[in-house]
Amino acid sequence: MLNIIYLAGLLLLVSTAPQAVFAATPSLPVQFTNVGAHYDVLKGNIKVATITENYTRTQGGYHIESVTKAIGLLAMFKAEVIRVTSEGILTVKGLRPLTFIQERKLDTERNTRADFDWKTKNITLTDRAGKRTLPLQAGTQDRLSAMYQFMFAPLQNATELNFNMTNGSKVDEYNYRITPDQSMTIPLGTFKAVYVANPPQDGENRTEIWLATEHGNFPYKMTITESNGDKFTQVLTQINFE
Repeated sequence: MLNIIYLAGLLLLVSTAPQAVFAATPSLPVQFTNVGAHYDVLKGNIKVATITENYTRTQGGYHIESVTKAIGLLAMFKAEVIRVTSEGILTVKGLRPLTFIQERKLDTERNTRADFDWKTKNITLTDRAGKRTLPLQAGTQDRLSAMYQFMFAPLQNATELNFNMTNGSKVDEYNYRITPDQSMTIPLGTFKAVYVANPPQDGENRTEIWLATEHGNFPYKMTITESNGDKFTQVLTQINFE
């Protein structure tokens, strides 16, 4: 059960555009100064959590905050709240994170942090095992800034995504395929979409993301299918662009 609340926060942040895509000039959605989004997270057909997220463009930078709350039976079992923040600067290549913090209300020993030093090309990770410093690869994102890179990326010409991303405890490489000219239907309506998914592999989770092309490649729906067949869906229920 505890993995449900972890996946609720993870669903939104398992993908981003490759370094080659980052080199493009920011597209129109970069003009947004604020984006507010609310998601429901379902296990099968049962709602188990909500995610409230806010992106704010600051003077030369950005701030993102995401709050995941367990609801229903999951909340009765353990009313966990996960607050994640990402702060950094905006460049012509998109978001360049400086600090990533993940905090849990109850399981505080699972809190994590990542500090990006782009000058020395090092990233410092902090978790219950302590601090350690690793090489920082160009284009690396944290798991909260990652999805907002889609607002900067002309994905219509891309066929795959290869990138590094950190959750504050480790840095992993991800590989995804892009399928353009798709559509998705959610409670808010039917939208044109770019479909992003990792190739199916035995014993590994399957991640699928639908980006609304009419709204700046913003993620409107995400699904994770675990190796045991359990499926978690994160679906947009409210959105506000300013």
